[in-house]
Amino acid sequence: MGFATVSIIMKFNPTIDELRRRPGAWLFALAGALYITGGLPVAVEASEAQDDEVKKLVLVAGNPSHGRGQHEHNAGVRLFKDCLDDFPGLEVTAHYNGWPEDENAFAEADAILIYMDGGGGHPILRRQRQEQMAELMERGVGLAAFHYAVEVPADPAGDHFQDWIGGFYETNFSVNPIWTAEFKEFPDHPITRGVEPFAIRDEWYFNIRFRPEMEGVVSILQATPSDDTRGGPYVHPQGPYPHIVEASGRAETLAWAVERENGGRGFGFTGGHFHQNWGDPNFRKIALNALVWITGAEVPENGVACTVTEEYLEAHLD
Repeated sequence: MGFATVSIIMKFNPTIDELRRRPGAWLFALAGALYITGGLPVAVEASEAQDDEVKKLVLVAGNPSHGRGQHEHNAGVRLFKDCLDDFPGLEVTAHYNGWPEDENAFAEADAILIYMDGGGGHPILRRQRQEQMAELMERGVGLAAFHYAVEVPADPAGDHFQDWIGGFYETNFSVNPIWTAEFKEFPDHPITRGVEPFAIRDEWYFNIRFRPEMEGVVSILQATPSDDTRGGPYVHPQGPYPHIVEASGRAETLAWAVERENGGRGFGFTGGHFHQNWGDPNFRKIALNALVWITGAEVPENGVACTVTEEYLEAHLD
């Protein structure tokens, strides 16, 4: 079935959930959004649903941790939710400011996004959460990890992340410099639909600890760091590391996707340090396409379209 598209302009405010519960009110709300001032409009391109099955996507934003405009987990998750709320066949739930307190938050999820600080303090490291996530992954739930959330200690979570999303950031093996990555070519994959060549400065991690021989891992975004980038400084520890310097000229995988044997899907994305980068249409489209893909839903031929304004990007910062 082909995709029929329509552009919708909406005003996002606290009454939006009320409007969703009253479908007839949309005719008035959509028209009024063109005239009401003080709102921050987002243009969303919706697609005709291919079947009646509703996929459930759960987004989890970590606590604030950095200065303004950095690691804006809450604002980022709000943007993803606003962009995907009207995607046909998709039901999106968001949890802000840390791990959901509701133990049933993931009970009916088809896919989960974690966008939060990681490392030794990664919220997923609490034993009951690892066990809970392992059970979800075993039944085929998709998982995406953005930016710092891809970093976990090698023991015990590293093996889990290799299984669930294909790889993880390993301290003193992987590196995290801030640099401009240029993306010129993309694989033929649903996540890259509609994405055009672009370049963007971010804290792009690389030398990720992938599965042995990259088994089952598809490199979605690849770029080649300069020798100056390889030579440091890295954000932490500052480096340089000999094994990184010696790999001069090697293309690095900065975002990747996997399909597990049980049908579950995983996606790792090392960008997302600077909130303003979500204003770049290609950077944003990669993330939105991936969030749709990990649920098992069909990504539109030209990707998920969502236009955000500068005002919107500034509206929900921690």
